[in-house]
Amino acid sequence: MSIRLPAAQLLHAYRVMRTIRVFEERLHIEFATGEIPGFVHLYAGEEASAAGVMAHLRDDDCIASNHRGHGHCIAKGVDVHGMMAEIYGKKTGVCQGKGGSMHIADLSKGMLGANGIVGAGAPLAAGAALAARIKGSDAVAVAFFGDGGSNEGAVFEAMNLASIMKLPCLFVAENNGYAEATASGWSVACGRIAERAAAFGMPGVTVDGFDFFAVHEAAGEAVARARAGLGPSLIEVELTRYYGHFEGDAQTYRDLDELRQIREERDCLKQFRERTLAVGLLDASQLDDIDGEVERLIEDSVVRAKSDPKPPATDLLADVYVSYP
Repeated sequence: MSIRLPAAQLLHAYRVMRTIRVFEERLHIEFATGEIPGFVHLYAGEEASAAGVMAHLRDDDCIASNHRGHGHCIAKGVDVHGMMAEIYGKKTGVCQGKGGSMHIADLSKGMLGANGIVGAGAPLAAGAALAARIKGSDAVAVAFFGDGGSNEGAVFEAMNLASIMKLPCLFVAENNGYAEATASGWSVACGRIAERAAAFGMPGVTVDGFDFFAVHEAAGEAVARARAGLGPSLIEVELTRYYGHFEGDAQTYRDLDELRQIREERDCLKQFRERTLAVGLLDASQLDDIDGEVERLIEDSVVRAKSDPKPPATDLLADVYVSYP
């Protein structure tokens, strides 16, 4: 896969991936203290998928995420301080502490929300794509789901509707090998999730999710196709998660030696650094500077989140229902 991006875009992509990695690895540490309420599902290891897809999106493009949504949020431009505060359940969070890890949303960035219901984001993305069509906009919508979500009827229905109506929609199946503890090789009937695209009359492609450039190229083609009014596409991104399905998952169903080998040999950040430095597009000092800046950003976000106020009791019933005239 050739590298054809300007240095500024390469640096932005690296910053996005590094921010996701440090954010998630810090949450892995902080969650163990017992200060964070609820469940946390980490995206570490999958950074190239979010960064590669979101590099082609604007604020008016919408995404629908899943329970493992922190990386999607960061790549779409959601404020890191607001995210950390939200995960800590604080008033300063992007959803004022009401959403938590699995329900972060920021409509100003086109982030329709993380979602604890497997596969439920696909119909939301189809609806957002239809709304863009009605408004006469060339905005697109993207649905992210995992290999488990790829088996959900709601995903099939959304893909069918999007194809029939030629909606500007992109379906991204992040196949990390396990639907919780169930191996995708056992639970997915076909050899590749991307093969299912043919049943809905849309293009489908499988890409290496450890390779930012492979994801970026496939997503660029799919987004351009959607903006041109040619309908939806399905991209299967093959990758792995570095931590359990949720924090506290012992991962007894996985070969942890294999996971260590993937970290050492296929890690998306290592590959990105090695490839861009090898051809002289970036300097090591530039990437090192980003590493330091991101570390300070995440440290500051944690410190602020811990000291920020919790929502008052009076917020409990606010924004629960909308009164229509």
